[in-house]
Amino acid sequence: MRGFFRFIYKCILFFVVIVVIYFVVAIIFSIIPVAKEPNAEKAVGIYILSNGVHTDIVVPVKYKNTDWQSFIPVKNTLSKDANVHYIAFGWGDKGFYLETPTWADLKFTTAVAAMSGFNNTAMHTTYYKSLHENDRCKKMYLNERQYQRLCAFIKKSFQLDALGESIYIPTNMMYGRYDAFYEAAGHYSILYTCNTWTNDALKSCGQRACRWTPFEQGIFFQYR
Repeated sequence: MRGFFRFIYKCILFFVVIVVIYFVVAIIFSIIPVAKEPNAEKAVGIYILSNGVHTDIVVPVKYKNTDWQSFIPVKNTLSKDANVHYIAFGWGDKGFYLETPTWADLKFTTAVAAMSGFNNTAMHTTYYKSLHENDRCKKMYLNERQYQRLCAFIKKSFQLDALGESIYIPTNMMYGRYDAFYEAAGHYSILYTCNTWTNDALKSCGQRACRWTPFEQGIFFQYR
């Protein structure tokens, strides 16, 4: 019996050590910056948007030949209002997105499944009429080449049908009147979270970013 309790103690200790190592590594790699590309041409304004836990990348609905409404139909939102100017993209665990509208709805099984890395993912898209900078909304400017790279990164994060179109997820679990969910590529895990995706999106277009981060605080640390 004593051997059994010793085994349980070692398992708990091992788990605690792993958690501590995870947070220490996350903090260190969040502090280490990825250098921003020089950019004299401020052509396109984009935003990083946070709700305090999760981050989105926000881009103009239309810029020259890029019209996101043709890829993310506004008819899939409850409002169906085409008079919008920005669209936010947030990649994440599909089960978490569709089963957890508020933190009070979070289930242990949902959290464990999300961290496992085996669940499917979804892209949460939200249209906005306007945005304003604050502690949770940071604006930056890209040149046209950087913006095209960002658009390519975002589109590559979607699952596509045979015609190359985004795959809408019908659900009643919308967060507002201007959002919708789509099937996404990749797998969510404790090593690659929604914020890791946002950080990689910033890297793709040459903006300030962390070496690696699973948390939104790491991203906003670079824009403090």
